[in-house]
Amino acid sequence: MEGYKSFLIFLASSLVLGFTLVIFVLVWVLHYSDGLAWDGGSAEFNWHPVLIITGFIFIEGIAIIVYRLPWTWKCSKLLMKCIHAGLHLTAAVLVVVALVAVFDFHNAKNIPNMYSLHSWVGLTVVILFILQLVASIFVYLLPFTPVSIRAALMPIHVYSGLLLFGGVIATALMGITEKLIFSLKNPPYSSLPPHGVFVNTLGLLIAVFGGLIIWITTRPDWKRPPEHVLIDQHPFGSAADDASTTDYSKDKSDVDLNSEARKRNLKLDEAGQRSTM
Repeated sequence: MEGYKSFLIFLASSLVLGFTLVIFVLVWVLHYSDGLAWDGGSAEFNWHPVLIITGFIFIEGIAIIVYRLPWTWKCSKLLMKCIHAGLHLTAAVLVVVALVAVFDFHNAKNIPNMYSLHSWVGLTVVILFILQLVASIFVYLLPFTPVSIRAALMPIHVYSGLLLFGGVIATALMGITEKLIFSLKNPPYSSLPPHGVFVNTLGLLIAVFGGLIIWITTRPDWKRPPEHVLIDQHPFGSAADDASTTDYSKDKSDVDLNSEARKRNLKLDEAGQRSTM
């Protein structure tokens, strides 16, 4: 059961760390900053980090690993696709509100928009994320795209999803540094005041959370198996502890694939179930 135990440790760590990120960003804006409001002031700007970390990092991270949860492997393929897409849509809505907050704040204070590297990378990531989300709904959720095209696009879908998530982490770290440099004047950021130390710690936690999500996603033995595989024992116990347990990498040789229709269904399952973004 070593593989399953390892998965639970990583999963629990990522969930605890994700909730910790949300708590940290709320403490940042409510205790060290001016709170939350929608009045064109700094309190409105504070919605930006809160919604980005909650939606684009925490919820998005859960959306990426939702297919890895073994207790969902017996759920229907359509249900898991809807949950996967729903989490992405929730993150997208929060991100859009976060962008509105920061642009509204800049306009109210006559601060130029889109001049920093943080803003360039951030807006690029948001646009690409929304484009990928819309394209993925049409390709993988709606039953119109041929199976061959789904299978061909799957490596790009997976890679681009992880690349965008990495871009989100990098953008958040740039934004945190930029915000602290602008806001901490007395005492200055360079003197390591408690405010700066606290938010720097938040940045480190964001980086660790991103690493955990990517690790869980890229472990091949933690992937959701094809739909035709019967999970008779605990999914992660086989490879490490019991040679008689099902080896998912060799399942196809043991399954009857007599008809072309069965083969097409198998390809559809693999194309839909292995999605991580």
